[in-house]
Amino acid sequence: MKKEAITVQSVDRALQIIEILQQIPQGIGVTELSHRLDVSKSTAHRLLMSLYNKGFVQQDHQTEKYMLGLKFIEVGQVVTDNLDIRKLASPYLHQLTEITGETAHLAIMDKYEIVYIDKLESNATIRMFSNIGKRAPIHCTGIGKSIFAFLPDEKIEEVINEAGLRQFTEKTLTTKEKMLENIQLIRKRGYSIDDEEHEAGIKCAAAPIFNHHGEVIAGISVAGPIMRVTEEKLEMMAREVLRVSNELSKLLGA
Repeated sequence: MKKEAITVQSVDRALQIIEILQQIPQGIGVTELSHRLDVSKSTAHRLLMSLYNKGFVQQDHQTEKYMLGLKFIEVGQVVTDNLDIRKLASPYLHQLTEITGETAHLAIMDKYEIVYIDKLESNATIRMFSNIGKRAPIHCTGIGKSIFAFLPDEKIEEVINEAGLRQFTEKTLTTKEKMLENIQLIRKRGYSIDDEEHEAGIKCAAAPIFNHHGEVIAGISVAGPIMRVTEEKLEMMAREVLRVSNELSKLLGA
């Protein structure tokens, strides 16, 4: 319990430093910061060094004052991208649902999973179950694979090694060799297919969305039950999500 309390206190103080630096863009010295935090200079310095080493704080070597680091630009851009993408994608979700008659989704990656951040339901009586905020595996959902395939190779290796390739249905790809083969196919096509790999009876087509840096930041998909999603319809769904993802990526400067 004592260690937990110390850890929380350190995090709290680190966040206080960030708030102080936000209010003083010209920077602040260790002595003044220690007074504001009501801690010793050595404690203030250790906290600053932790933030400095992660890029959240930088130092002016002439004045020796500390200020917010460039890492906040990167973090802010990610937040902005995720907020903007939902607004930008909304009319395209409507397009996909109208054209295909199936449920359309928008998702982003969080750690080793995907999180649905928007959806538009099909009007059909029978449809797949999903909720905004729901998490799902990245390796066997169509929308997850559309993001997964376009991550840097080292990140793909990390996800496979750390999260594993859990089996959900008889069709789930559970070996590294088969997953990497599928990733190469997705990269070649530009879209991914979930052929009952996550949920039995559900097929899905999905495509990645890229930002102005050429980085994959989200995925967009259409999914429906196998009784309606024939091979011909699945091909049409794939064409539509690829068209939409290309248009959204262009809007984001890709």
